[in-house]
Amino acid sequence: MIGRYAGGYIVEYKSPVTIFGLPLVHVAAGIDPVTMTPRVAKGIVAIGTVAVGVIAVGSVATGLIAVGGVALGLLTAVGAVAMGAGLSVGGVAFGAVAIGGVAFGVTSSVGALTRLTR
Repeated sequence: MIGRYAGGYIVEYKSPVTIFGLPLVHVAAGIDPVTMTPRVAKGIVAIGTVAVGVIAVGSVATGLIAVGGVALGLLTAVGAVAMGAGLSVGGVAFGAVAIGGVAFGVTSSVGALTRLTR
């Protein structure tokens, strides 16, 4: 569904296929006009302003693999600020392996400013 209200666009799509109760794909963007909070995409593949899923893409993304402005990923995080238990790549990166302008890595880090936290 794509709609419009005075504050901006509302975009929402949920695939009819579900796995473990989560939609295979969930796309959600915009502000909910009733609660005035950002819509949250939750699914196996989640895409939106705020995204939570196995693969999450959004301004704020959380998942096994996360890509976004602020990315929190268990395996991989890619974003302006990236934090993860595995590989983190971003302007500011925190993780086991961190690559970025400012990188804090547990096992290794590569960047302009780096710090191993062992």
